[in-house]
Amino acid sequence: MNYRARREKLAEKLEENCLAVFYSGAPIHRSADSYYPFQASRHFFYLTGLEQSELILVLDKTKQPYEEILFMEKPDPLVERWTGKKLLQEQASALSGVSQTKDLQEFSSWLDGKMRSGNLDLVYYDTYRHSQKDLPDYSLDKAREFSKAYPGVQVRNIHPLVASLRMWKDAQEVEATKKAIALTGEGLLQVLQKLHPGQKEYQAQADFEYSISRNGSQCPAFPTIAGSGKNGCMLHYETNQEECKEGTLLLLDLGATVEGYHSDITRTFPVSGKYSEKQKQVYDIVLKANRQVAASAKPGMTLKELNEICKQVLAEGLLSLGLISSPEEVGKYYMHGVSHHLGLDVHDVFVESQAKLCPGAIITDEPGLYIDEWEIGIRIEDDLLITEEGAICLSEEILRTTEEIEAYMANYHGKEQ
Repeated sequence: MNYRARREKLAEKLEENCLAVFYSGAPIHRSADSYYPFQASRHFFYLTGLEQSELILVLDKTKQPYEEILFMEKPDPLVERWTGKKLLQEQASALSGVSQTKDLQEFSSWLDGKMRSGNLDLVYYDTYRHSQKDLPDYSLDKAREFSKAYPGVQVRNIHPLVASLRMWKDAQEVEATKKAIALTGEGLLQVLQKLHPGQKEYQAQADFEYSISRNGSQCPAFPTIAGSGKNGCMLHYETNQEECKEGTLLLLDLGATVEGYHSDITRTFPVSGKYSEKQKQVYDIVLKANRQVAASAKPGMTLKELNEICKQVLAEGLLSLGLISSPEEVGKYYMHGVSHHLGLDVHDVFVESQAKLCPGAIITDEPGLYIDEWEIGIRIEDDLLITEEGAICLSEEILRTTEEIEAYMANYHGKEQ
């Protein structure tokens, strides 16, 4: 990944006489002496490729040309004895392309010096907040500390500027996403090979997650959803504890991660190896919507417009089944949007002012129908790359039709017997 080029693009968007400060973050305490697995701020990672905690990246536009500085802790041999080696400055420079590195303990005095220089008008921090109920983000806390120490200096949110860059993927990002999708496809085949009545949902999850880890995924892209029967009607079901019963469906929403980039795929499989007639009718409606969205997506469209196309197809199908009496009732069985951006975050960042799709965007295509009274929940999700001409389905090779899925299960399980 060309992290230097990303920083240069961002620097071009920054005003003169400003700093942009990015924190990788710190491990979050869980209980006693345990901490949650650490993941660096996605904006920080996007600009550096570094996953280590307690790092600070500064883009300094008080000078021409602008400067890049990486502040990092000196390795402590005693700590490393317990937790493993940390990056040396030269290693961090080689990975990130930031040539100038300084000791983390110098950051406060360095910042004080910048403030005394008198030519600093503005400091950017990542102050994005997803919900008022969330705990304060590490970078947000740092922004508040700065504002308290220097109340006369303007603080501005850097999130929209970085998000506008992250919305469009370069060739290396696309390639990493393709690898993650390929691992996801292999993992789904492992699930199909073992799927049978009486199996627990968590066993299907385990089969998938073992496969992607064994084949090179850093981690699941998000908590695996494995909902059988009525559980497939819950959009973000993650309990995964119940039995997969004969004649039911298993909805699997899952993904792999490669080089920080995620896949997000959903398939709905028949636990017994064959779909019932009613299940197949619903499945084919969802599949038709999935294919229509893939065929319609192109530059200049918005995700809202794609969702309207999806809703029209689903409504026509529900009307044919007699489940609704007018297209406006489609929301009874379809409660979510058909697409979101995909990248370093599964629901990747976007800027509303740039809502129209451009070449290089990677988005999901995930229509679904959730019919509680029939205990049928079906979602079919693929990942699309927007091109100059339209869209390419990056997950095209993953089994999708009822005929393909039934044939694979019959062939594989037939050989086992």
